[in-house]
Amino acid sequence: MNSALIVIDVQESFRQRENWAVVSNPDIVGQVNKLVEATRAAGDLVVWVLHSEPGSGTVFDPALGHVRPIEGLLEPLDGEPTIYKTSHNAFTTTNLQQQLTEHGVRELVISGIRTEQCCETTTRVGSDLGYQVTFVTDATATHPIEHRDAPAGRTLAEIMADPLTLTTDQVITRTEYALAGRFARVATVEELTGS
Repeated sequence: MNSALIVIDVQESFRQRENWAVVSNPDIVGQVNKLVEATRAAGDLVVWVLHSEPGSGTVFDPALGHVRPIEGLLEPLDGEPTIYKTSHNAFTTTNLQQQLTEHGVRELVISGIRTEQCCETTTRVGSDLGYQVTFVTDATATHPIEHRDAPAGRTLAEIMADPLTLTTDQVITRTEYALAGRFARVATVEELTGS
């Protein structure tokens, strides 16, 4: 085993937010499940990562019950670590690197929510730590991003109508440009699984 699929934040927390209605990849569960099945068939490791903000009162507060895999996502098998993080990347506040070292992993396959945030940040850190990283764009999902000067408290309709809001396509394209050839190889689920 020298490869690991990292499934980042594919959790119910995101489905509790209003902006789930405009998520870039409503079939993220199906795409990630394909990667999980292919990873297991190859005898490689699947690592499950969930974002947690204890005491925050937000959808990421474990006390509210949403810090769990999205319905329909394959369940972890015995020996597949589930890691809880409190930072954007999956390394800084976890023992992910230790888990990967113990399993002899040198290559990472990145999937999850959000494309440009936790997935991209984990990719960059993983690359800096010396892992060969493959970023599977269509096994990630994201949301439109408001301009930094946008007023707080706008409705989803107002955010979507603002020409300064980055669309999900723009966010994804920017992430691919930033990562490809620098931090990762960018691939699709079909390229990795044949399906």
